[in-house]
Amino acid sequence: MAVSYKELGLVNTRAMFADAIKNGYAVPAYNFNNMEQMQAIIQACVETKSPVILQVSSGARKYANQTLLRYMAQGAVQFAKELGCEIPIALHLDHGDTLDLCKSCVDYGFSSVMIDGSHHSYEENIALTQRVVEYAHKYDVTVEGELGILAGVEDDVSSETHTYTQPEEVEDFVKKTGCDSLAISIGTSHGAFKFKPGQDPEIRLDILAEIEKRIPGFPIVLHGASSVPQEYVELINKFGGKMEAAIGIPEEQLRSAAKSAVCKINIDSDGRLAMTAAIRKMFADQPGEFDPRKYLGPARDELRKMYASKNKNVLGSAGMVK
Repeated sequence: MAVSYKELGLVNTRAMFADAIKNGYAVPAYNFNNMEQMQAIIQACVETKSPVILQVSSGARKYANQTLLRYMAQGAVQFAKELGCEIPIALHLDHGDTLDLCKSCVDYGFSSVMIDGSHHSYEENIALTQRVVEYAHKYDVTVEGELGILAGVEDDVSSETHTYTQPEEVEDFVKKTGCDSLAISIGTSHGAFKFKPGQDPEIRLDILAEIEKRIPGFPIVLHGASSVPQEYVELINKFGGKMEAAIGIPEEQLRSAAKSAVCKINIDSDGRLAMTAAIRKMFADQPGEFDPRKYLGPARDELRKMYASKNKNVLGSAGMVK
């Protein structure tokens, strides 16, 4: 039986994005697959008084079960209240690739869905996005479309090359599809290995500026925006991992983007790195430990600390919930 996200205490992204554009910040969009990740996200966002988008990929849905994820999101709303701050929380499908998947998420209480038709032709992308918008808007669910292709590998999303978003296409795409936000490709990429050693990591803020001129005030989204903190890479490698040459997007570039039309920034790999580093350190320091609470707890705490820092120093979303 279908359930409305409003019954779960969730919100869609419309008011979130309007406020983000008005006040020059980006709403954090953090992926989660399990309870510890969800706890850390909510704790960090309550602590910093930040709105948040809980993201679920199709891979996370398969891993954790769509029904359990829905109830976890509902629990997140109550958890935030118990922590003392009713922050706006959206539940978003990340990189939906079919109309059926998007419909299913709408029916299961998601308040926002992404339809990624970027690997289709321009015309097919428009047609697919139109169909998702038509269905989602009947239930006041917001829709994110995508133009341009990001390189990298993460969950079920992979591409060997990237294609920059063409600024001359965005106005036509937004007008024809009726989407509520647009993910663009300006040099970010999925996963922890975004750049090679010796490369100068740089996102194309000039393309972003041109897009903003063509669709002023329209919500823009950045995917693949993890900065890959080197302290976590070093810890992972120190305690038996193998993540040489893991390089991400400089945080100062993300902060510049967040001050413009970018009002949603997706971060997943950094969370994986923070938890993995904490767990590897715990196993090295206490090799006899076998209680999951004893290693997942520190991993959760490290994730909370990192996300709170992201909200304050990168996204600018801290303090935006009054």
